[in-house]
Amino acid sequence: MPRVFVTRTVAPEAIELLSKYAEVDAWEPIESISREEFIRRIADVDGILQWGGDSIDGTVMDAAPKLKVIANVSAGYNNIDVEAATQRGIKVSNTPGVVTGSTADLAFTLMLAISRRLVEMTDIVKNGEWREFGPMEILGHDVHGKTLGIIGMGRIGAAVARRARGFDMEVLYYNRHRRPDEAECGAKYVEDIPTLLSRSDIVSIHVPMSKETGHLIGARELSCMKPTAILINTARGAVVDQKALYEALKQRQILAAALDVTDPEPMSPDDPMLKLDNVIVLPHIGTQTLATSTNMSIMGAQNLLAGLKGEPMPNCVNCHLLT
Repeated sequence: MPRVFVTRTVAPEAIELLSKYAEVDAWEPIESISREEFIRRIADVDGILQWGGDSIDGTVMDAAPKLKVIANVSAGYNNIDVEAATQRGIKVSNTPGVVTGSTADLAFTLMLAISRRLVEMTDIVKNGEWREFGPMEILGHDVHGKTLGIIGMGRIGAAVARRARGFDMEVLYYNRHRRPDEAECGAKYVEDIPTLLSRSDIVSIHVPMSKETGHLIGARELSCMKPTAILINTARGAVVDQKALYEALKQRQILAAALDVTDPEPMSPDDPMLKLDNVIVLPHIGTQTLATSTNMSIMGAQNLLAGLKGEPMPNCVNCHLLT
């Protein structure tokens, strides 16, 4: 039987599936595995079921001479050096699609939470500061009827657009390619990011991490936004220049931001961003629901087994580059 290593505690259904066809070694502690221990554990494996937060580079791959497949349990795969894997004939897969609904839900949750200042209001109750507030005190902002700008109109961006229709929002989007189904999504195409930023009340980012999208939103882009605008990021932290965002929030150049992703992760508790009252930061929980995590685990296991059996992998990201 082939041997596989599972880098985190995944859904038991995935382990059960793998165990029918492979010898499974799984890392069980809550803390992520150290690089040294990881290298030791994969020395004789044929496949790795890799949780998206962990990383694998060429040096790690060289420590596993029998390695044939890396199945990443995440839609993104910037944590894996795909080029190095391709050079070594290693197949890499991801888990797209299954993350769409929960990530879109969280993006909309962040829009509502930061607009209505829910974290601040919760603190008021906890701190015993609840009193009868005047009609012009601690005011939040409506989401319904506002203009939502979406950067990246893939599966998740389109799902956010569809949710926005229920809030009577005007939806603008920027994407590398114009979507033929934009009317169905209820969205209007904008030809460049600065125009989208200048017209939007809320901006939600949904692009993958790549060389082209690193610091896609920096000081210049933030200066295009309305002073009443809100930035939402549930994509990848490095898509936004975090230092520039901090300055924009501190100087009230924009109204607020809500982030599920940061650069780096985890964010230090001493980060000055966390001292601002116009930002919400979550610990990258876009897919942390029972159904989504279970489905991602199973999809990752199915990808891994297909690769080990020499069958077509449902979600291979580099098979077209392998001969």
